[in-house]
Amino acid sequence: MKGAARRRPSAAARVRSTRPAGATAPSPRLIARGRADEVLALGLHRPWFRDLYHFALRISWWRFLLISVTLYIVANALFALLYLIPGEAIANARPGSFADAFFFSIQTMATVGYGQLWPATFYSNLIVTIETGIGLMFLAVGTGLVFARVSRPTARVLFSRVAVIAAHNGVPTLSFRAANLRHNQILQAEIGVVLLRDETTHEGEMIRRFYDLKLARHRSPVFAMTFTVMHAIDRDSPLHGATAATLQEQNAELVVTGTGIDETMAQPVHVRTSYLSHEILWDHRFVDLFGWTEDGRRFIDYRQFHDTVPLSAGRQTRAAPPAPG
Repeated sequence: MKGAARRRPSAAARVRSTRPAGATAPSPRLIARGRADEVLALGLHRPWFRDLYHFALRISWWRFLLISVTLYIVANALFALLYLIPGEAIANARPGSFADAFFFSIQTMATVGYGQLWPATFYSNLIVTIETGIGLMFLAVGTGLVFARVSRPTARVLFSRVAVIAAHNGVPTLSFRAANLRHNQILQAEIGVVLLRDETTHEGEMIRRFYDLKLARHRSPVFAMTFTVMHAIDRDSPLHGATAATLQEQNAELVVTGTGIDETMAQPVHVRTSYLSHEILWDHRFVDLFGWTEDGRRFIDYRQFHDTVPLSAGRQTRAAPPAPG
Protein backbone atom coordinates (compact mmCIF):
# COMPACT_ATOMS: atom_id res chain seq x y z
CA MET A 1 0.00 0.00 0.00
CA LYS A 2 1.35 3.39 -0.95
CA GLY A 3 0.30 6.86 -0.08
CA ALA A 4 1.71 10.30 -0.73
CA ALA A 5 1.42 13.64 1.00
CA ARG A 6 2.17 16.70 -1.14
CA ARG A 7 4.32 19.43 0.33
CA ARG A 8 2.47 22.64 -0.38
CA PRO A 9 4.60 25.77 -0.62
CA SER A 10 3.48 28.20 2.07
CA ALA A 11 3.74 31.92 2.48
CA ALA A 12 6.66 31.14 4.75
CA ALA A 13 8.79 30.02 1.83
CA ARG A 14 11.44 32.22 3.34
CA VAL A 15 11.95 29.43 5.86
CA ARG A 16 14.64 27.10 4.56
CA SER A 17 12.94 23.90 3.33
CA THR A 18 16.07 21.95 2.47
CA ARG A 19 19.10 21.13 4.56
CA PRO A 20 22.07 23.38 3.88
CA ALA A 21 24.94 21.84 1.95
CA GLY A 22 27.31 19.98 4.22
CA ALA A 23 24.89 19.79 7.15
CA THR A 24 24.77 16.41 8.87
CA ALA A 25 22.13 17.04 11.54
CA PRO A 26 19.21 14.56 11.44
CA SER A 27 15.89 15.79 10.12
CA PRO A 28 13.04 16.37 12.61
CA ARG A 29 11.01 13.25 13.22
CA LEU A 30 7.30 13.12 12.45
CA ILE A 31 6.53 11.05 15.55
CA ALA A 32 8.49 12.52 18.44
CA ARG A 33 9.51 10.41 21.39
CA GLY A 34 7.87 11.56 24.60
CA ARG A 35 6.13 14.68 23.31
CA ALA A 36 3.92 16.01 20.54
CA ASP A 37 4.75 15.95 16.84
CA GLU A 38 7.77 17.96 15.77
CA VAL A 39 6.34 19.26 12.50
CA LEU A 40 6.21 23.06 12.60
CA ALA A 41 2.85 24.46 11.46
CA LEU A 42 3.19 27.85 9.77
CA GLY A 43 0.24 30.08 9.00
CA LEU A 44 -2.26 27.99 11.00
CA HIS A 45 -4.51 30.19 13.13
CA ARG A 46 -5.22 28.57 16.50
CA PRO A 47 -7.30 30.73 18.88
CA TRP A 48 -6.20 30.18 22.45
CA PHE A 49 -9.76 29.66 23.74
CA ARG A 50 -10.54 26.69 21.49
CA ASP A 51 -9.93 23.06 22.45
CA LEU A 52 -9.15 24.00 26.05
CA TYR A 53 -10.42 20.64 27.28
CA HIS A 54 -8.20 18.76 24.83
CA PHE A 55 -5.28 20.99 25.76
CA ALA A 56 -5.79 20.30 29.48
CA LEU A 57 -5.79 16.54 28.85
CA ARG A 58 -2.68 16.29 26.70
CA ILE A 59 -0.24 18.57 28.57
CA SER A 60 2.12 17.09 31.14
CA TRP A 61 1.12 16.75 34.78
CA TRP A 62 3.51 19.45 36.02
CA ARG A 63 2.17 21.96 33.50
CA PHE A 64 -1.41 21.03 34.36
CA LEU A 65 -0.80 21.51 38.09
CA LEU A 66 1.13 24.73 37.51
CA ILE A 67 -1.65 26.23 35.38
CA SER A 68 -4.35 25.10 37.83
CA VAL A 69 -2.59 26.57 40.87
CA THR A 70 -1.84 29.80 39.00
CA LEU A 71 -5.46 30.23 37.93
CA TYR A 72 -6.63 29.51 41.47
CA ILE A 73 -4.32 32.09 43.01
CA VAL A 74 -5.07 34.72 40.35
CA ALA A 75 -8.83 34.26 40.71
CA ASN A 76 -8.69 34.63 44.49
CA ALA A 77 -6.41 37.66 44.20
CA LEU A 78 -8.88 39.38 41.85
CA PHE A 79 -11.79 38.75 44.20
CA ALA A 80 -9.68 39.97 47.13
CA LEU A 81 -9.21 43.28 45.29
CA LEU A 82 -12.98 43.49 44.75
CA TYR A 83 -13.56 43.02 48.48
CA LEU A 84 -11.09 45.81 49.25
CA ILE A 85 -12.86 48.41 47.07
CA PRO A 86 -15.53 49.51 49.63
CA GLY A 87 -13.09 49.29 52.51
CA GLU A 88 -15.35 47.55 55.08
CA ALA A 89 -16.91 44.71 53.11
CA ILE A 90 -15.54 41.94 55.37
CA ALA A 91 -16.38 41.84 59.06
CA ASN A 92 -13.45 41.53 61.49
CA ALA A 93 -10.93 42.02 58.67
CA ARG A 94 -8.08 44.45 59.18
CA PRO A 95 -8.66 47.67 57.24
CA GLY A 96 -6.96 47.53 53.85
CA SER A 97 -5.46 44.07 54.54
CA PHE A 98 -5.02 42.22 51.26
CA ALA A 99 -4.08 39.04 53.14
CA ASP A 100 -7.38 38.98 55.04
CA ALA A 101 -9.33 39.64 51.84
CA PHE A 102 -7.37 36.97 49.97
CA PHE A 103 -7.94 34.25 52.57
CA PHE A 104 -11.58 35.28 52.89
CA SER A 105 -11.85 34.77 49.13
CA ILE A 106 -10.29 31.30 49.42
CA GLN A 107 -12.82 30.34 52.12
CA THR A 108 -15.65 31.64 49.97
CA MET A 109 -14.55 29.90 46.77
CA ALA A 110 -13.98 26.62 48.60
CA THR A 111 -17.25 27.00 50.62
CA VAL A 112 -15.47 25.87 53.79
CA GLY A 113 -17.10 28.37 56.17
CA TYR A 114 -15.97 31.79 57.30
CA GLY A 115 -14.94 31.40 60.94
CA GLN A 116 -14.12 34.91 62.16
CA LEU A 117 -14.59 36.58 58.76
CA TRP A 118 -17.94 37.05 57.02
CA PRO A 119 -19.55 39.41 54.49
CA ALA A 120 -20.71 42.58 56.22
CA THR A 121 -22.47 44.54 53.46
CA PHE A 122 -24.84 44.00 50.54
CA TYR A 123 -21.93 44.62 48.17
CA SER A 124 -19.80 41.89 49.79
CA ASN A 125 -22.74 39.45 49.78
CA LEU A 126 -23.19 40.09 46.07
CA ILE A 127 -19.50 39.39 45.38
CA VAL A 128 -19.70 36.29 47.60
CA THR A 129 -22.65 35.02 45.55
CA ILE A 130 -20.76 35.49 42.29
CA GLU A 131 -17.57 33.95 43.65
CA THR A 132 -19.40 30.94 45.09
CA GLY A 133 -20.92 30.18 41.69
CA ILE A 134 -17.58 30.54 39.95
CA GLY A 135 -15.92 28.41 42.63
CA LEU A 136 -18.44 25.60 42.18
CA MET A 137 -17.85 25.61 38.41
CA PHE A 138 -14.08 25.72 38.90
CA LEU A 139 -14.28 22.77 41.31
CA ALA A 140 -16.51 20.76 38.98
CA VAL A 141 -14.30 21.36 35.92
CA GLY A 142 -11.10 20.75 37.87
CA THR A 143 -12.41 17.52 39.38
CA GLY A 144 -13.53 16.30 35.96
CA LEU A 145 -10.17 17.10 34.37
CA VAL A 146 -8.21 15.35 37.12
CA PHE A 147 -10.45 12.29 36.93
CA ALA A 148 -10.22 12.20 33.13
CA ARG A 149 -6.42 12.42 33.24
CA VAL A 150 -6.10 9.75 35.93
CA SER A 151 -8.61 7.33 34.41
CA ARG A 152 -7.42 7.70 30.82
CA PRO A 153 -6.16 4.29 29.65
CA THR A 154 -2.51 4.29 28.68
CA ALA A 155 -0.01 1.63 27.68
CA ARG A 156 3.50 1.43 29.09
CA VAL A 157 5.34 -0.09 26.15
CA LEU A 158 9.10 0.15 25.83
CA PHE A 159 10.61 0.30 22.34
CA SER A 160 14.27 -0.33 21.65
CA ARG A 161 16.23 2.86 21.12
CA VAL A 162 17.45 1.61 17.77
CA ALA A 163 16.38 -0.73 14.98
CA VAL A 164 18.80 -3.17 13.38
CA ILE A 165 19.22 -4.71 9.94
CA ALA A 166 20.90 -8.12 9.74
CA ALA A 167 20.49 -11.41 7.95
CA HIS A 168 17.74 -13.69 9.27
CA ASN A 169 17.47 -17.10 7.62
CA GLY A 170 19.57 -15.72 4.81
CA VAL A 171 17.35 -12.68 4.17
CA PRO A 172 18.24 -9.12 5.28
CA THR A 173 15.71 -8.26 7.96
CA LEU A 174 14.79 -5.06 9.74
CA SER A 175 13.87 -5.60 13.38
CA PHE A 176 13.28 -3.74 16.63
CA ARG A 177 12.01 -4.67 20.05
CA ALA A 178 8.92 -3.84 22.08
CA ALA A 179 8.16 -4.79 25.68
CA ASN A 180 5.16 -4.43 27.96
CA LEU A 181 6.36 -2.76 31.17
CA ARG A 182 3.18 -3.48 33.11
CA HIS A 183 2.43 -6.71 34.95
CA ASN A 184 -0.70 -7.27 32.91
CA GLN A 185 -1.51 -8.24 29.34
CA ILE A 186 -2.47 -6.30 26.23
CA LEU A 187 -4.98 -8.38 24.31
CA GLN A 188 -5.22 -8.50 20.52
CA ALA A 189 -2.09 -6.40 20.19
CA GLU A 190 -1.39 -5.15 16.67
CA ILE A 191 1.58 -3.22 15.38
CA GLY A 192 2.18 -1.43 12.13
CA VAL A 193 5.30 0.05 10.55
CA VAL A 194 5.33 2.71 7.83
CA LEU A 195 8.38 3.97 5.95
CA LEU A 196 8.42 7.69 5.22
CA ARG A 197 10.91 9.14 2.77
CA ASP A 198 11.33 12.04 0.38
CA GLU A 199 11.04 11.29 -3.32
CA THR A 200 11.20 13.40 -6.44
CA THR A 201 8.61 12.90 -9.17
CA HIS A 202 9.39 12.97 -12.89
CA GLU A 203 8.17 16.55 -12.90
CA GLY A 204 10.74 17.49 -10.27
CA GLU A 205 8.23 17.88 -7.41
CA MET A 206 9.40 16.81 -3.97
CA ILE A 207 6.85 14.69 -2.07
CA ARG A 208 6.82 12.75 1.17
CA ARG A 209 5.81 9.18 0.36
CA PHE A 210 4.46 6.54 2.74
CA TYR A 211 5.07 2.79 2.42
CA ASP A 212 3.49 0.13 4.63
CA LEU A 213 6.05 -2.50 5.59
CA LYS A 214 4.94 -6.12 5.60
CA LEU A 215 5.82 -7.72 8.94
CA ALA A 216 6.58 -11.33 9.72
CA ARG A 217 4.03 -11.08 12.54
CA HIS A 218 1.96 -7.97 13.11
CA ARG A 219 -0.56 -9.36 15.60
CA SER A 220 -0.26 -11.13 18.92
CA PRO A 221 -3.25 -12.46 20.88
CA VAL A 222 -1.45 -11.68 24.15
CA PHE A 223 1.34 -9.13 24.63
CA ALA A 224 2.72 -9.76 28.10
CA MET A 225 6.53 -9.63 27.80
CA THR A 226 8.64 -8.87 24.73
CA PHE A 227 7.84 -8.71 21.04
CA THR A 228 10.44 -8.55 18.25
CA VAL A 229 9.01 -6.87 15.15
CA MET A 230 10.62 -8.10 11.91
CA HIS A 231 10.38 -7.04 8.28
CA ALA A 232 12.10 -9.09 5.57
CA ILE A 233 13.88 -6.86 3.03
CA ASP A 234 13.11 -8.85 -0.11
CA ARG A 235 12.48 -7.66 -3.66
CA ASP A 236 8.97 -6.52 -2.74
CA SER A 237 10.18 -4.45 0.20
CA PRO A 238 10.39 -0.64 -0.10
CA LEU A 239 13.79 -0.98 1.59
CA HIS A 240 15.17 -3.26 -1.11
CA GLY A 241 18.47 -1.82 -2.32
CA ALA A 242 18.52 0.88 0.35
CA THR A 243 21.66 1.78 2.27
CA ALA A 244 22.38 3.94 5.29
CA ALA A 245 23.48 6.74 2.96
CA THR A 246 20.36 6.64 0.78
CA LEU A 247 18.05 6.59 3.79
CA GLN A 248 19.78 9.66 5.18
CA GLU A 249 19.56 11.48 1.84
CA GLN A 250 15.82 10.71 1.66
CA ASN A 251 15.18 11.85 5.25
CA ALA A 252 13.77 8.40 5.89
CA GLU A 253 11.79 7.66 9.03
CA LEU A 254 10.15 4.50 10.32
CA VAL A 255 6.86 5.29 12.06
CA VAL A 256 5.67 2.59 14.45
CA THR A 257 2.14 2.44 15.85
CA GLY A 258 0.63 -0.15 18.16
CA THR A 259 -2.89 -0.81 19.43
CA GLY A 260 -4.50 -3.29 21.77
CA ILE A 261 -6.97 -3.79 24.62
CA ASP A 262 -5.77 -3.31 28.18
CA GLU A 263 -6.74 -6.43 30.11
CA THR A 264 -7.20 -4.59 33.42
CA MET A 265 -9.38 -1.71 32.18
CA ALA A 266 -10.89 -3.49 29.14
CA GLN A 267 -10.29 -0.36 27.05
CA PRO A 268 -8.27 0.28 23.89
CA VAL A 269 -4.72 1.61 24.29
CA HIS A 270 -2.22 2.81 21.72
CA VAL A 271 1.49 3.61 21.50
CA ARG A 272 3.79 5.09 18.90
CA THR A 273 7.43 5.78 18.21
CA SER A 274 9.73 6.35 15.26
CA TYR A 275 13.26 5.67 14.04
CA LEU A 276 15.30 8.05 11.93
CA SER A 277 17.98 6.87 9.52
CA HIS A 278 20.80 7.27 12.06
CA GLU A 279 18.84 5.14 14.54
CA ILE A 280 18.91 2.12 12.22
CA LEU A 281 22.08 0.07 12.75
CA TRP A 282 23.24 -1.99 9.79
CA ASP A 283 24.90 -5.40 10.28
CA HIS A 284 23.90 -5.52 13.95
CA ARG A 285 21.74 -7.90 15.93
CA PHE A 286 20.12 -7.57 19.34
CA VAL A 287 21.59 -9.26 22.37
CA ASP A 288 19.63 -12.29 23.55
CA LEU A 289 17.45 -11.43 26.54
CA PHE A 290 16.39 -14.91 27.59
CA GLY A 291 18.25 -17.18 29.96
CA TRP A 292 17.88 -19.77 32.69
CA THR A 293 18.46 -19.47 36.42
CA GLU A 294 20.29 -22.08 38.43
CA ASP A 295 17.00 -23.49 39.70
CA GLY A 296 15.68 -23.94 36.15
CA ARG A 297 13.45 -20.89 35.79
CA ARG A 298 13.46 -18.82 32.63
CA PHE A 299 14.18 -15.08 32.88
CA ILE A 300 14.29 -11.98 30.68
CA ASP A 301 17.15 -9.56 31.23
CA TYR A 302 15.72 -6.13 30.41
CA ARG A 303 19.06 -4.54 31.26
CA GLN A 304 20.20 -5.61 27.78
CA PHE A 305 16.99 -4.62 26.03
CA HIS A 306 18.66 -1.90 23.92
CA ASP A 307 22.04 -3.63 23.46
CA THR A 308 23.24 -4.80 20.06
CA VAL A 309 26.14 -6.85 18.73
CA PRO A 310 27.92 -5.88 15.48
CA LEU A 311 28.14 -8.88 13.15
CA SER A 312 31.62 -7.84 12.05
CA ALA A 313 33.01 -7.96 15.58
CA GLY A 314 32.79 -10.34 18.45
CA ARG A 315 32.40 -7.76 21.17
CA GLN A 316 29.13 -6.36 22.44
CA THR A 317 28.33 -2.68 22.01
CA ARG A 318 25.65 -0.72 23.79
CA ALA A 319 23.24 1.19 21.58
CA ALA A 320 23.73 4.91 22.04
CA PRO A 321 20.67 7.01 22.88
CA PRO A 322 19.13 8.73 19.87
CA ALA A 323 20.02 12.31 19.14
CA PRO A 324 17.41 14.80 20.32
CA GLY A 325 14.71 15.04 17.68
